[in-house]
Amino acid sequence: MTDQPYHHGKLREALLERAMDTIEEAGVDGLSLRQLARDVNVSHGAPAKHFRDKQALIDAVALAGFESMNRRILGAAQSGDDLRSRFVRVGRAYVDFAVEHPALLTVMYSTKHHPDSSEELRNTGAQGIHVAQAMIAEAQATGALADGDPGTLAMVCFVSLHGTALLAAGGHLDGTSVEDVVTAATDTLWAGMAAGVPAAQLS
Repeated sequence: MTDQPYHHGKLREALLERAMDTIEEAGVDGLSLRQLARDVNVSHGAPAKHFRDKQALIDAVALAGFESMNRRILGAAQSGDDLRSRFVRVGRAYVDFAVEHPALLTVMYSTKHHPDSSEELRNTGAQGIHVAQAMIAEAQATGALADGDPGTLAMVCFVSLHGTALLAAGGHLDGTSVEDVVTAATDTLWAGMAAGVPAAQLS
């Protein structure tokens, strides 16, 4: 009997992991429940016990992707006492995830913003911005950053770093290293927030 590439009771996790790999290798069009069953060496009907159809699988992949990314972001946010260093590490964590999983990132956001997306997916997909918002509020409370709406400022940071992530993932940084661009972006964002750019001008 051929060994199954997952531990007993972990079929759902094995299917999700293989689905993420398939998305990076062949895109969403290359994803099918039947092929996933072959890939993890189970009967063709076994995936249906966990995902009713391909869209349910994609929804679960998007959720798992956000959960994985959030773990990185939260770990970076808690990785020291210096707020500015933690802010830089959060930016790097986000961009590194995007560079490693560009196709998955696209699926994550397109699924999150679909009209039929679940509340769980939308909430999970927003956790990264909430981490940044909390860090900004904490820095404002210590006087490291000027006053301003933390939610608006966190969104501006996300827009900047998401653009950096997409360019980096596509290899469009014109020879500049990802680390240098992330450092420049986070330095600029922090300096702007420390200078107290009015939130009204950022919205």
